[in-house]
Amino acid sequence: MSDTLTNIVVKAASNYYTLEENMQNLKRKTELLNTQQADVVAMLREAELHPNKKRKGEVQYWLNNVEKKQEEFESLEQQVNESKFYSRIQFAKRVDKMIEEVVELVDRGTFPEGIVFDVNETIDEQFVTVEWKHQAFEKNIGTVWSWLMSDEVSTIGIYGMGGVGKTTLAQCIYNKLKNETVFHANVFWFTVSQDLSIRKLQNDIAKALNLDLSAEGDEHKRAATLGKAFKRIERSVFIFDDVWTSFSSQRIGISPSLAIYGFKMIVISRSLEVCRKMECQKYLKVEVLSEEEAWNLFMNKLSYGIRLPPKVEEIAREVVKKCAGLPLAIMTMAGSLRGVIDVHEWRDTLEELKESSVGQTDMENEVLPILLCSFNRLRNPKLQCCFLYTSLYPEDYCIQRDELITRFISEDLMERRRSRQADFDQGHSILNKLENVCLLERSTSYHGNEHVKMHDLIRDMALSITKDKPRYMVKAGFQLKKIPEAQEWREDLDKISLMHNNIAEISSGTSPKCPRLSTLLLCFNPLKSVPDSFFEQMRSLHVLDLCYTDIEYLPSSISDLKELNALLLRYCFKLMLVPPLGNLKALRELDISKTGVKEIPQGMESLTNLKRLDTFDSCIENIPTGILQGLPLLQRLTLPKCIIVPIEEVEGLKQLEEFQGKLSSICDFNRFIKSQLNAGRLSFYDIQIGDGGGNRCYYPERLACKLVAFGKDSLKKGQGLCQDEIMVPQDIEELFFRQCGLSICLLDDFQKLNNPLELKLCHVEKEDGTECIVRLSPLKELMEEVEEHSLSIPLQSLQILHLLNLPNFIGLVKSEEGVAAAPLPHGAFSQLQKLEIVRCGKMKKLLHRSYVNNLHNLRLLKVESCVEMEEIIGDNDEGGLVSNRSADVTLPRLKSLMLQSMPKLKSICRGAVICDSIEYIGLFLSKSLKKMPLFLPNLDGQPSHPPFLRSIHIFKEEKEWWESLEWNHSNAKDVLQPFVEYL
Repeated sequence: MSDTLTNIVVKAASNYYTLEENMQNLKRKTELLNTQQADVVAMLREAELHPNKKRKGEVQYWLNNVEKKQEEFESLEQQVNESKFYSRIQFAKRVDKMIEEVVELVDRGTFPEGIVFDVNETIDEQFVTVEWKHQAFEKNIGTVWSWLMSDEVSTIGIYGMGGVGKTTLAQCIYNKLKNETVFHANVFWFTVSQDLSIRKLQNDIAKALNLDLSAEGDEHKRAATLGKAFKRIERSVFIFDDVWTSFSSQRIGISPSLAIYGFKMIVISRSLEVCRKMECQKYLKVEVLSEEEAWNLFMNKLSYGIRLPPKVEEIAREVVKKCAGLPLAIMTMAGSLRGVIDVHEWRDTLEELKESSVGQTDMENEVLPILLCSFNRLRNPKLQCCFLYTSLYPEDYCIQRDELITRFISEDLMERRRSRQADFDQGHSILNKLENVCLLERSTSYHGNEHVKMHDLIRDMALSITKDKPRYMVKAGFQLKKIPEAQEWREDLDKISLMHNNIAEISSGTSPKCPRLSTLLLCFNPLKSVPDSFFEQMRSLHVLDLCYTDIEYLPSSISDLKELNALLLRYCFKLMLVPPLGNLKALRELDISKTGVKEIPQGMESLTNLKRLDTFDSCIENIPTGILQGLPLLQRLTLPKCIIVPIEEVEGLKQLEEFQGKLSSICDFNRFIKSQLNAGRLSFYDIQIGDGGGNRCYYPERLACKLVAFGKDSLKKGQGLCQDEIMVPQDIEELFFRQCGLSICLLDDFQKLNNPLELKLCHVEKEDGTECIVRLSPLKELMEEVEEHSLSIPLQSLQILHLLNLPNFIGLVKSEEGVAAAPLPHGAFSQLQKLEIVRCGKMKKLLHRSYVNNLHNLRLLKVESCVEMEEIIGDNDEGGLVSNRSADVTLPRLKSLMLQSMPKLKSICRGAVICDSIEYIGLFLSKSLKKMPLFLPNLDGQPSHPPFLRSIHIFKEEKEWWESLEWNHSNAKDVLQPFVEYL
């Protein structure tokens, strides 16, 4: 008994004395987790810039758990520090358990299968299609629609030659299905393309259905899983575009038995044989246009109804005949002739078409000379080169405009301009011209990013041109596992694209003889190494792209590529060292961001022509003094998160237009801004002052923000605050404050922040002293300001406001107690669209009713873990204007309302809340709320649900509470019940 007791005492004492050590261990591991989280967030932001990319559910789940674990650690740390002997003994077990949990989160956060997946155009957005629709087109839509509505037809084939309008027809059907209540959420689009991969197609379908097949390798089992998922979806339509090769639909889980579940499949192909082998029950051939339809389309694209002069019209009709009724050829030809009025130019174009069509008998081959004529009509050689360059990307690839323009700059395809901004303006102008003549198509991603892509036939035409001069070798997206054979590496090659393949290695001793080669694109390959011999006979190389590879080291022969303009290595995580670059005097771009490189390459001081240096999120720990000063032409500079750059290194960079980096103090910040204002070139910036100012994003092509983040203690006296004024740029768009030492009122710290015309986002976090954003002047002072014409409107351009972990925050607006306060200026917060308030423990009321009118643009309101919150919208009790307490409030554009973890919340509003735009409501862990004041519109004298409402989320455990809520209408609960989802 005594031994047992002794062991217990010894163990308790051991727990007590090792607690401090374990807490330090836990703190280190939590900091590692925080760093990992920041990296994942940055990678997500980069990935989600690309079209059709969406974060995986497991990644979001992991991020949520990390955030919760951070909160638990902060709470535990505080409790341990305040604890006594006996309670510290109890904490030992909690600390040990939390260490295990944090380690597990770190391990799970590696995501070897990636953090995003490809999504198809299966979200609620619709395709942008042609406005002009002819009689046959409408008839075709009607035919396909009748088959879709028939229970007897489950598989439909649409076929016809390239460029005839099959995809456009299917896109219009897709849009129409999206507007049908029966199908709306269950219409899916997949582009198959020539390089058919059943595994990839299975993955695409799985991701569209929110399934994860990554753990299953067997094709048959994967298909079975998809088949089960199809049966759970009632009334669905799956559209497969650009199918070149037939395959058994059962390999992707589609079987005839699915017809009883309302399943429909549409196959789009150039071949009737493919549709037959896919077992389509009905076939529709999309024919070329009649002569009249072709002429109407041509005129629609050419001049929007304006009559041509008689002589020109006669020639124009001959031009249209040469287009053989193909919409693609007609639109391309019309685009190239838009604005031409000289009859001689029209006659010359017709003659060129006649000559290029000689000997062409097959209709699909016949259209290529027509497209070639449009290419020749570009006239400008640089415009033609930019167009041809686009064919280096894989088939059906959506290319982000900024990425393509960046490549134009790297390749010297455009006229050299004085600034990077001017280069991008020129690039957009070129892409616009190529779109206007219908050689490129414009598209917009789910995230709003603008892209371009090439139609298959136009790409075929471009590739046919590059078989001669300039000569390209394009094998992008071919799923190659090794580089092409030696005989394919011809001496007259100008550009080679092997991007987006599965090339893992290049054999030792390989040395292709390509003396003219200027561009080599090996990006997006699992390439581990390149032999030293590989570049020995490529001495004219201008652009080398090894981004997104697994390369571990670079061959020393790179140091001899004296003509190299751009060396691109971003996202080569395993790359540790770059060979000396001192011989590369022509180098203008070096990108080693997101790599394992730990040191600035030797010879950097010799790269005096360098205009772009990207080192963001690399492992570089130090930049030797004088390196940056010796690069006077730098236009873009991004630096690692861990480096605080000395102000002397950057204030002399007079050509700088894009800067992303960390400065040590407000004093340095002011010096930098002043130097850049004098230079007048800085267009985009992401500047962090001190540590922990914000989650810095990665912008691989072009910095797209104007952001300043104030980090820990950066605003406290004695922390480099060398003067009262902080030189916040007038064009600033985003401000982050995190533990920086803000005073009671945010605007008190920034005299120049009273009226920033372009500020769109403000993020305030962990500021213990901050009580409000705006402090209203007494009414007397307001009158004096009016007389002096100095009245300012605070934050009138702000669109997004995040307030997190502010223990003393009491409200957006504060007025002096007992003193009549001036009303909030009419324009203040008038553009605010998104308001998120989390863990502001002292706040009792979110908004005073008199301020609600200022928030007429509010789209999203989220309030979470504000434990003292009693009322969301209240009346003015403190010196403001008090009116009828039961008055209703209107938030005309509010779409999303989420209230969570507020145990004292009793009221949302004393009157009714009118928000007809509401789409989503989430109510969680706020069970003191007794009444839901949502105003319901009347329909035929009865209350109806808000017209745009989609869902109301409630925890399952709170179902009884939800059903006990009082409403303004007796049957409101019944009206809204179909939208309630219990989580």
